[in-house]
Amino acid sequence: MLQLQLLLLLSLGNFIVAADNTKRPHIIFILADDLGFNDVGFHGSAQIPTPNIDALAYSGLILNRYYVNPICTPSRSALMTGKYPIHTGMQHTVLYAAEPRGLPLNLKLLPQYLNDLGYTSHMAGKWHLGHWKREYTPLYRGFSSHVGCWSGHHDYNDHTAEEHGYWGLDMRNGTQVAYELHGEYSTHVVTRHALNVIATHNATKGPLFLYVAHMAVHSGNPYNPLPVSDDVLAKLQHIPKLKRRKYAAMLTELDASVGSIVEQLRKQQLLQNSIIIFSTDNGGPAEGFNLNFASNYPLRGVKNTLWEGGVRGAALLWSPRLQKLPRIAEQTMHIADWLPTLVEAAGGKAALANLSSAQLDGQSIWQSLVQNEPSPRKSILHNIDDIWGSAALTVGDWKLLQGTHYNGSWDGWYGPEGIRDPQLYYWDELPKCLAGKAMHQLQLLPSRANQQRLRSAATVQCAQQPANPCQPLHAPCLFNIRDDPCERNNLAARYPQVLQSLLTELKLQNSTAVPPANLPDDPRGAPSLWNYTWTNFGDYTPAAGSMINTFLSSVINCFWISP
Repeated sequence: MLQLQLLLLLSLGNFIVAADNTKRPHIIFILADDLGFNDVGFHGSAQIPTPNIDALAYSGLILNRYYVNPICTPSRSALMTGKYPIHTGMQHTVLYAAEPRGLPLNLKLLPQYLNDLGYTSHMAGKWHLGHWKREYTPLYRGFSSHVGCWSGHHDYNDHTAEEHGYWGLDMRNGTQVAYELHGEYSTHVVTRHALNVIATHNATKGPLFLYVAHMAVHSGNPYNPLPVSDDVLAKLQHIPKLKRRKYAAMLTELDASVGSIVEQLRKQQLLQNSIIIFSTDNGGPAEGFNLNFASNYPLRGVKNTLWEGGVRGAALLWSPRLQKLPRIAEQTMHIADWLPTLVEAAGGKAALANLSSAQLDGQSIWQSLVQNEPSPRKSILHNIDDIWGSAALTVGDWKLLQGTHYNGSWDGWYGPEGIRDPQLYYWDELPKCLAGKAMHQLQLLPSRANQQRLRSAATVQCAQQPANPCQPLHAPCLFNIRDDPCERNNLAARYPQVLQSLLTELKLQNSTAVPPANLPDDPRGAPSLWNYTWTNFGDYTPAAGSMINTFLSSVINCFWISP
């Protein structure tokens, strides 16, 4: 009998996670594009099934006070550099595909920090940090491989991007145009490369950093903004609005990708020594904004606004190195904090000690998250955009908002898409999905009762009517963001001293800003000059582009057979 008990214990030991903290962990960072706060089940929605994402959230940490920047390029620059966009020139709008600029080359990026610690770094998906010259692209910024797009969006099937009247192919395998991937759904392309990286990684030679930056759920080109297969769409007939249903179908493809990545890590026996982060890059575009139909409800605002709906991000952290799991993490965190946090988690605390506060705006939150201690971060600069005259800052529980975008036309509350009876939530799907099965095998998936408790605690609820309206185009607004996360009660008149204190802090922060680096489109970037591809046009001359077009046309003509 004793022998049988020992055998059972040894068998269970194969599935129970016991993190070996002497080894550097594998780090997998999955970044969703334009995901709404209310579009994941762990924040209270029951409309769009996200069982794989939810299974990770319920088995790890739900990051409940986590902030991003309001739009793509600024957020991605903060993630890669650990710096606020006002300190890199990336604070105004996004980087457009024909702009002759990129994330400054003098900045050291997250994969380069990790490579110094013995990591091998790979990337799948969207870059959006510059490609006008080859040295700005992923393979020159610390990644050993990259399959994905260089610009801000593209069609999910033909991989062309339309922008500012230009149109061209944007899909790369390394530095080469990936013509061979035409017709393959972008989410599947990104997932396949991620799975291949995991499958071929030799852990005996060092740890893996894998950055999976999905194009999903960003809209595609205007003529086909929400591309998804009819088969996936047919499974979501309970969603009455067609465009919302298409958005949901794109998200279910993303959720399946997360499950496949978790399963591949398990198969390669890397999962038990991994850190997995899932995050959005900014708030969701709701009600047709950017031709998309995300939901941040009941948070206020949308993508590219400084309301909570634009900057409070859906995110989770999973790792067996964390303690007191599962739980809601109320530690304040900004996307710029990931660089120092992950470097410390990778054993690079000494390297961080050599960096000054001028070199990093991010702070390591690793120990706070591991041990459930208070966050060292006491304030967040959401952004300062002096071109558009907008700014927002949170200090403690107080948030200052000054100015707004689109003349205030996207300053409302949009929804309530996805808010449904908890009894209709897809509880039975969690233990059946790939991530849920992996968590169950590791004995980390909590009971349904605990899942319900976590989901309820992570669901934002607010009063329905504004008590004191805010008109940020006329005067700065002040909110107690812990008590009023939906920004319905403007307290500027009631607490003038607090308002003045935050205005002073905002002015101090702005005194450290560098000018926005935005430049006009360069005509040399026109894809028509480069066989209708978006390319690193700064490395060539237009004459070279014409020669390339002539050569490619002659090759095509040689193989063209008339019907």
